[in-house]
Amino acid sequence: MSKKMIGYIITALLVGALIFIMVENSTGQKKPVETPITQASQADALQEEEEGLEQYSLAPDFTLETLAGETVTLSELKGKKVILNFWATWCPPCKAEMPHMESYYSKLTDEDQVELIAVNVTESERRGIGEVEKFVASYELSFPIPLDKTAEVTHTYGVFSMPTTYMIDTEGRIAQKVIGPLDEKTLNELVDSMD
Repeated sequence: MSKKMIGYIITALLVGALIFIMVENSTGQKKPVETPITQASQADALQEEEEGLEQYSLAPDFTLETLAGETVTLSELKGKKVILNFWATWCPPCKAEMPHMESYYSKLTDEDQVELIAVNVTESERRGIGEVEKFVASYELSFPIPLDKTAEVTHTYGVFSMPTTYMIDTEGRIAQKVIGPLDEKTLNELVDSMD
């Protein structure tokens, strides 16, 4: 093979590689898709940015039906310290904290002026209310279990992981938000630290 022929082959390979790179770059670049900004998409973006609600802000009111068929309205508990817990049956940390919640709740008296509300995020339950009933029975839970069937309250409170617990003071304001399981000692400390 002559030097001239080797030169042509190298040139052809370089030109081929250059064309390949140019074609790759032009097809690999995706044009940005412009999405019209609507009020709903702005609200979604704001909700994604928030990790939950601000400390000392008024806790959003809600009314939910409990597993026992009663209704719980948060604003009706004003004057009491409220432990507002969000949980699901499939959540291992929720399973770990439930005996502590029950032990804490079983020791409360009317004089304590404390209420424990454990909102089940029913919308996330694979087997529905039946699974919640089975869970409550197996852990012998005696505190109110409101069912958030549409996850509306869960979203309002900015709950992204479970369990998440809001400590609400006697004025109905958020004193603290805790992500993750709580034990009885921590529950006592959190409640004692609230007005």
